[in-house]
Amino acid sequence: MAFDLQIRAADWRAHLVATRDAHPAIVPVIKGNGYGLGRQRLAGEAFRLGADMISVGTYEEAAELLGAFTGDVQVLTPWRPFSPRVADGRLIHTVSRIEDIAPLAAQLPGARIVVEGLTSMARHGMDRHSITEAARSIAEAGLVVEGFAIHLPMAGANLPEARTWCAILETSALATTTVFCSHLTVSELEQLRTERPNLTIRPRVGTALWLGRLDTLEVRSTVLDVHTVQRGERVGYRQGRVPRDGHVLVVAGGTSHGIGLEAPRAVAGVAGRGKAVAKGGLAAAGLALSPFTIAGKQRWFVEPPHMQASMILLPEGVPVPAVGDRLPAAVRYTIAQFDAITEV
Repeated sequence: MAFDLQIRAADWRAHLVATRDAHPAIVPVIKGNGYGLGRQRLAGEAFRLGADMISVGTYEEAAELLGAFTGDVQVLTPWRPFSPRVADGRLIHTVSRIEDIAPLAAQLPGARIVVEGLTSMARHGMDRHSITEAARSIAEAGLVVEGFAIHLPMAGANLPEARTWCAILETSALATTTVFCSHLTVSELEQLRTERPNLTIRPRVGTALWLGRLDTLEVRSTVLDVHTVQRGERVGYRQGRVPRDGHVLVVAGGTSHGIGLEAPRAVAGVAGRGKAVAKGGLAAAGLALSPFTIAGKQRWFVEPPHMQASMILLPEGVPVPAVGDRLPAAVRYTIAQFDAITEV
């Protein structure tokens, strides 16, 4: 099979350097599938950028990347008593509940931690009234505070909330002047640093760093087979009828590569809702647009993608690719898996 990613390496790395330079004290985020590029590759790139710390999503990812990155590794998922035990002096745990402080200290004496505040994300964290109590418990437990963390939403205009949390930190007894934050723009970060010169603001950046120059990434699928079909002919696992004369192309790339998979998306405005309704109507009729482009257009799936290949309908009159030809594909990188990744 050949569902591959090519990276235009020089241009991609130039973007990484520019992003690092625009985000002083950046902490690269490396989690999940490594944004489609692979966690090990990104750990190497973070080292190349000179990062002293990376953030990972889970303890399982931390155990892997502690061996691939020489700096500190911060775990974004808060520690719980049932978390995998990873004992390493370079590991920084996230504490988001007062009741986890004593068990963490008992399991890993002197562990390094960041304390997370409960932002408007409402995902993990302590509310503003708990920070001072947490500071006392942490001091008694002998944990080492490396910073305070705020994970902000992606809706934008996060500066006011960041200001509030910085003020809360400064009036608490938490023994740190470092703030780790997510989803602030460069201008918001600069403003926050200007207003709070006694704090060290460290942005945690993932998508904007690794996927900020999508034009340097090119996904290609290989044509595996080509069949002439007539309208009404039954094809595929589900034996659906072909709606018109043309060709069925079997191409590399299926559900194991992330093809045809998607997460629910936020829909805003009349136009957005209209598109969602239209897309739902097409799906109900068994029609779905594939990510594969042929002759300048995305083409329709014949049926839902298979595990490692997809069947695409090419109407009569469209130039037919040959077996072995390569087709561009648009993917969602955070769920994509590739057979190979090469640099050019």
